[in-house]
Amino acid sequence: MSSLSRELVFLILQFLDEEKFKETVHKLEQESGFYFNMKHFEDLVQGGEWDEVERYLSGFTKVEDNRYSMKIFFEIRKQKYLEALDRHDRAKAVEILVKDLKVFASFNEELFKEITQLLTLDNFRQNEQLSKYGDTKSARNIMLMELKKLIEANPLFRDKLNFPPFKASRLRTLINQSLNWQHQLCKNPRPNPDIKTLFTDHSCAAPTNGARAPPPANGPLVGPIPKTAGFPPMGAHAPFQPVVSPSPNAIAGWMTNPNPSLPHPAIAQGPPGLVQPPNTAAFLKHPRTPTSAPGIDYQSADSEHLMKRMRVGQPDEVSFSGASHPPNVYSQEDLPKQVVRTLNQGSNVMSLDFHPVQQTILLVGTNVGDIGIWEVGSRERIAHKTF
Repeated sequence: MSSLSRELVFLILQFLDEEKFKETVHKLEQESGFYFNMKHFEDLVQGGEWDEVERYLSGFTKVEDNRYSMKIFFEIRKQKYLEALDRHDRAKAVEILVKDLKVFASFNEELFKEITQLLTLDNFRQNEQLSKYGDTKSARNIMLMELKKLIEANPLFRDKLNFPPFKASRLRTLINQSLNWQHQLCKNPRPNPDIKTLFTDHSCAAPTNGARAPPPANGPLVGPIPKTAGFPPMGAHAPFQPVVSPSPNAIAGWMTNPNPSLPHPAIAQGPPGLVQPPNTAAFLKHPRTPTSAPGIDYQSADSEHLMKRMRVGQPDEVSFSGASHPPNVYSQEDLPKQVVRTLNQGSNVMSLDFHPVQQTILLVGTNVGDIGIWEVGSRERIAHKTF
């Protein structure tokens, strides 16, 4: 399994624990074999849930794997056998002897014979080695200390005893970041989107009045992220970071908070690779209106169209679009597609900008160092200077 897939299992484990799916958490621990929950194991041993103890262990090791594993299973089955004798349940003791302890006879026949002879005693404490055996609770605690040492020494449990350190509700945070990013890509983002499903990508319906709504604050779109207690054994190994409160305009959604008074983390900015590059914003920042055509808005260029020309070294034309957008966060779908002006500069265009006051005057620089000044309304080149 890849490293990212392994980390995803840990995120799911944390989510299940925070949502109190206790049995599911431990089942996933056992089936994945990535994290041995020592606290859960201790609870099972102290509760005498021997079948569940062995079932949980089976996700990480088997009797014959190595001498540490063999000793772990032997100590557990011996304790189960002694407790049956202590209850004077000889039928159960015989069953354990035959089904569970018989496997160790091939490794140490003398020890198996000695264990078998305990059936003949009214009280197994008459055996010298078991004379200090106390009550069931204390015996389980003593055995548990021995088991923990064996587990920590067993190479099969290496790197499986500590839960990785990361902030609480990490899976929710990642989902919120994804939804915020999807919402920013909407053609018509709404300030209060209603997230109804995670099964498909989020999209926004077009506004009825044709106007663009401002993008939402980077708040959790799927609802509050509750502050929860850490994963049970985490306190000793990897304490969680404190949880921060969200922005005031956090948007409620399909995930509801069982306790609205609890704080939850606000959604962080998206990763650098997903943020719109600054050069795109520069192309889109100044809508222009020529005096000769008051009804048409001009932008500096269709950046996608321009970048394609720059990459493949194709002809030296500057294209202008008739669509305009207010300053906002844009996706490629929002860029203008219709060409309304084509100006032949003579070589590949590398830079361009409008005059700050006379907004129909365009300065164009090329890859060979030429500079041209155009009046885009009349399509006339006012000036041209070579390198």
